[in-house]
Amino acid sequence: MRLLLISDTHLPKRAKTLPAALLEECARADVVIHAGDWTDEDAYALVAEHARELLGVHGNNDTPGLCARLPEVARAVLEGVRVGVVHETGAAAGREARCARRFPDLDVLVFGHSHIPWDTTAPGGLRLLNPGSPTDRRRQPFHTYMTAVASGGALTEVRLHRLPALR
Repeated sequence: MRLLLISDTHLPKRAKTLPAALLEECARADVVIHAGDWTDEDAYALVAEHARELLGVHGNNDTPGLCARLPEVARAVLEGVRVGVVHETGAAAGREARCARRFPDLDVLVFGHSHIPWDTTAPGGLRLLNPGSPTDRRRQPFHTYMTAVASGGALTEVRLHRLPALR
């Protein structure tokens, strides 16, 4: 099962639309996972239109409508992998231990908020993934997203992808 991980799209404030390469990835993925800060309903609709299946949460910059529509934490079992999604995990210092305590029933936690790509494993095996942002790189050199494969209870082929600069 091919997964696409995105977060912090911030449409239409940081970009008018999502990069074409990302929309193509949406169509190829079996499940698109979005870790919040869509910003408005049109951004949600754009991703949903291109996704076969969508697992998402709301973030701190989302409209009241999105907050009512999407949970703060989402969970799914994808090909035997227990996946959770949340927008914010707090400060980088102590993140692994804090998330391992908060989410002891997960194999993978996808999060956003910082716009900084992250891939670590907490004590006990919880994998933490932040795909960065495809539209607002902040202090990062590139706009980014991640892909992964869930199969047989394992997450493999986790890749961070760089996007070309937005115009």
